[in-house]
Amino acid sequence: MQNHLRLLTPGPTAIPDRVRLAMAMPMIHHRKPEFKSIMEETRVYLKKLFGTEQEVLPLASSGTGAMTAAVTNLFARGEKVLVAQAGKFGERWGQIALSQGLEVVEIAKPWGQAIQADDIEEALKKDPTIKGVLIQICETSTGVMHPIYEIAKVTQKYNVLLVADGISSVGISPAPLDEWGIDALLTGSQKGLMVPAGLSLLALSEKAWKKAEQVEHSCFYFNLKAELKNVVKNQTNFSSPVSLIVGLREALTMIFEDGDLDSLYQKHYALAQMTRAGIKAMGLEPFAKTNYAWGLTSVAIPQGVSGSDLVSLAAKKTGVIIAAGQEPMKDEIIRLAHMGYVDFGDMLAGLYAVASSLPTKPQGFNESFMSIAMQAYETAQNYPKTAITQ
Repeated sequence: MQNHLRLLTPGPTAIPDRVRLAMAMPMIHHRKPEFKSIMEETRVYLKKLFGTEQEVLPLASSGTGAMTAAVTNLFARGEKVLVAQAGKFGERWGQIALSQGLEVVEIAKPWGQAIQADDIEEALKKDPTIKGVLIQICETSTGVMHPIYEIAKVTQKYNVLLVADGISSVGISPAPLDEWGIDALLTGSQKGLMVPAGLSLLALSEKAWKKAEQVEHSCFYFNLKAELKNVVKNQTNFSSPVSLIVGLREALTMIFEDGDLDSLYQKHYALAQMTRAGIKAMGLEPFAKTNYAWGLTSVAIPQGVSGSDLVSLAAKKTGVIIAAGQEPMKDEIIRLAHMGYVDFGDMLAGLYAVASSLPTKPQGFNESFMSIAMQAYETAQNYPKTAITQ
């Protein structure tokens, strides 16, 4: 095993030294002025990150907690929601909704495909009693990115709320809440935000807040109206995850001192192009053929090769930690993440780890796969920002 492990999994992701050191500061009290000052600064950054004038609520939970909070605060028991299911986390939306007594209508696509805006519109036309659409922006289990911009155009025409899981997309690819017309946008700390797991973030549109006022929330802990009353006072409703919020403030400082969000998105777009080009040059195929995510690349494994074995061998030989698929595709795909604190050097190492761990070289394997990947990265760097972020 290498002394230094390179973490290229789709969460958790690598943590910058600045963030780790910030979290190592002496503990402060979450109701005292020093913490309130940190929260005040963090609130400003979060509004810029989410693209909203609304407050962004920090919750002491994983991203699944924010998913649960959205469901329990926006929909009353017995209401009907449309769930976009094309992967493990689409399934999770349905499980959460059912556990809260909602009626679930499902749009299902095979893993590796995206739910399209036309699919959503057809379902909403068919059933006007649907009150919400629950969907991922990036389906982390497959590396597919659902076209949320186009889907939001559809949902704005109907009396429904668009609830978007941005756990693997916020801070990675564009999804401005106000501009695009998303009603609830959520994420977790351990992906694009470069902070350990345990903190989730959730923002609601004005329309969603009006709906929340009408709903008797069904969870004592995830009470968004109480959280909103506290966050404007630079507090959280219950005990704050102080160290995580301190780390988040430092991570957001890094993001915005390096440029605007377009620069951040350009970086992840370029890394996605680079990784896909390198994979193809090895004679392998990206699992997501279209609508692919900017934060991870899923790779179809050749027949007879175990994805789990390849991941284990890559870690042992190179010290690069990548991820296998999730059930039922655990051994059929692998996933290389290019989200958060990564650069082209990390992705070259990831590509080398995959190539060196294949039991045999696939047909079409090009020994110059690294050069091909770097050329794709350079080309993407020169691509107009406006063509990427709109």
